[in-house]
Amino acid sequence: MTNQNLRFDQQHIWHPYTSAINPLPCYEVKHAEGVYIHLATGEKLVDGVSSWWTAIHGYNHPDLNQAIKHQVDDFAHVMFGGLTHQPAIDLCRTLINMTPQGLDRVFLADSGSVSVEVAMKMALQYWACQGNSNKHRFITPRNGYHGDTFAAMSVCDPVNGMHSLFTDALVSQIFAPAPQTRFDRQWNEDDIQPLEQLIQTHHNELAALIIEPIVQNAGGMRIYHPEYLKRCRQLCDDYNLLLICDEIATGFGRTGKLFACEHADISPDIMCLGKALTGGYMTLAATICSEDVAQGVCQGEPGVFMHGPTFMGNALACAVANASLKIIQQNRWQTQVSQIEAQLKTELSPCMNLEAVADVRVLGAIGVVECKAAVNVAELQQALVQQGVWIRPFGKLVYIMPPYIISKAQLTQLTQAIYQVLK
Repeated sequence: MTNQNLRFDQQHIWHPYTSAINPLPCYEVKHAEGVYIHLATGEKLVDGVSSWWTAIHGYNHPDLNQAIKHQVDDFAHVMFGGLTHQPAIDLCRTLINMTPQGLDRVFLADSGSVSVEVAMKMALQYWACQGNSNKHRFITPRNGYHGDTFAAMSVCDPVNGMHSLFTDALVSQIFAPAPQTRFDRQWNEDDIQPLEQLIQTHHNELAALIIEPIVQNAGGMRIYHPEYLKRCRQLCDDYNLLLICDEIATGFGRTGKLFACEHADISPDIMCLGKALTGGYMTLAATICSEDVAQGVCQGEPGVFMHGPTFMGNALACAVANASLKIIQQNRWQTQVSQIEAQLKTELSPCMNLEAVADVRVLGAIGVVECKAAVNVAELQQALVQQGVWIRPFGKLVYIMPPYIISKAQLTQLTQAIYQVLK
C-alpha cells in the first residue's frame, strides 16, 4: 500500500518547494508520538525540526489532544464576523499578557504569512488614515524571510529569498545590508550605518521597518547582535516609522527568551506570531499591535480595518493554542531550552573540523551547521533517515530546532547523525 500511496503522491500531489517534473522523495508517516515520527515502512525517526518549528511540545500530547476533543463537542468553528467565543477571548488575553509591553490589540489570522500581510496592511492603512499616504513602502534587511504570499514576498531577500522570479510583479521595497555582527561578538557600530542612511534618505515614503528579531530564519539561519535590533527601534522612533517584528519562527521560547525581541529589550509596534502558537496542531497566527496603531488604522476612511479571513478565530485552533500556551506558562521551556542550547554547543562544535563545513552557530534550541556548498537534499535526507532522524536541510544549511521535550540521548542522536552524514 505504501508504494501505491507514494506513487500517487509523486504523480498528483505538490509538496512545498518541490518540482512537479522531478519531485523530491517523500516518506509516508503512520504515527507520531513525543519526539518520534513513525514511518509506514517501520522506521522510527527523532524529529529534529519540530515539523517546521511548530511542535515544541512533541506529538500526540495528551493536553493538546484533550483540548481539541473537548472543544469539538461544543463547536468546531463559527464565523468571527459579529460573533465571539471563549477560546478566542482566552487566547487573546493570554497573548496580550505574554507579549512585550504595549501590544494590546490582537488580530487572529490563518497562517504566518497571512499575519505578515495583515501587519503590512495595518502599517499602510495607519499612515493613510493619518493623511500620510506617501508612506507606502517598507524597509527590511537582506537575508530576511517573511512568507510566500505577495506582500510578504516583497520584503523577503530579493536575491536569496526564493522569489526573484516574481520581482517585476512585486511592490518594490527598500533593502538594507543584512546585520553582520554576530550575536556573541562585540557590537560593531558600522553595522547600523547603512540602515540608518537608507532610513534618513527614504523616511518620508517608509511606512515601517519589518525584521525578524535576532534570528533570520529561512533566509540563512543567521543569528545577529541584539544591539542591531535595539537601534532599529531607535531609528523607527527618530524617523517616524512603525516597527514590525516577525516572531513567527522565534516566538514562544525558541531563542531562549519567550520572544526574541526581549534579547534587545524592545517592544515593536506590530508583532507577527504563528508556527508554535498551537504547538504544531493546527494552522493559526496572530498580528498584535499597539493601541495607537489600532486607533490610527480606524481613524480615517473607511473607518474599519479591511481584512477578515474566513476561518479567523477558529475555535478548535484557539482551544489547542490555549492548551499549548498553558504548558509554556509553566515555564519548563526555560530549563529545557537552556539545556538544549548547552548540549548543541558542545555536540555540534566538532562539525567545525569537517572539510565540508563553513560555520556552526547555536542560539537557544536552534543549531545550525552551514556547509561550504549547497547540499543534495534528497541524498542527505535519505542518509539522515538511515541514521534514525528527521532533519530537512535547505541550501547550504543542515539545521535542527528540536521539540523542547527532547531527551539528552535523543538530541545526541540528532547531533551525531549530522556529524556522520557530513563526514
